[in-house]
Amino acid sequence: MTTKKAKAQARSDRAAALLAERKRKEKRRNLLSIGGVGLVMALIVGGAVLFQVLNKDEVKASDAGSSDYGLLVGPDDAPHEVIVYEDFLCPVCEAFESAADDRLSELAAEGKVQIDYRPISIFEDFSYSADSLNAFFVVQDAAGDDVAKLFHDLLYDDQPAEQGPYPDNDWLVAKAVEAGAVEADVRPGIEGDAKADAVEAASKEAEDAGVGGTPTILLDGVEFRDGKTWDDIAANLAAAIEK
Repeated sequence: MTTKKAKAQARSDRAAALLAERKRKEKRRNLLSIGGVGLVMALIVGGAVLFQVLNKDEVKASDAGSSDYGLLVGPDDAPHEVIVYEDFLCPVCEAFESAADDRLSELAAEGKVQIDYRPISIFEDFSYSADSLNAFFVVQDAAGDDVAKLFHDLLYDDQPAEQGPYPDNDWLVAKAVEAGAVEADVRPGIEGDAKADAVEAASKEAEDAGVGGTPTILLDGVEFRDGKTWDDIAANLAAAIEK
């Protein structure tokens, strides 16, 4: 029989859990609000470092390849590792990808770096942020990393405006098929939010690591912030890898 003391403790535990969840969501909303201010600055100065505004604490990410929610490009024995936390709705992530992706891919193919892309959903109040990440995990699970990387790139190539309107599930399925996935293998999961738990877990893992904004880029475990524009950052990152 449940005692009054046990019931009171259960109510207290539920209240604490609800408070913790409310604080977590408020933190995400605050980050998004700050991100909007940072984005205006980035547009004014041609891509200044948004994550310098957002990430005030040291980011302590696990090693490349250790997360269950990453996408690896490059060999395990590469002398350098780059970890990229990103959101498919983040326009500054698109700016970084546009500036850096080709050269990073070349360096990975040359065996000089292993890249661990860790997409998250930090734009929690915007549906496309989570929907696109769910689709990414569905594609990765159904079609493998190579197709998932092509899907990743296509999402940035045709990224919607931050405030919408957002593409629907049919569009995400079409992009997945364009990347090389089989429609029958990915449509149910994209339409049914099959990877919703992974979306939440990946974002929570990043938050626990101290990631406060996107993009967050780490080179060999240290946050990389060398440059005033995204072209600068991409060039300096490649130069650091090639040393």
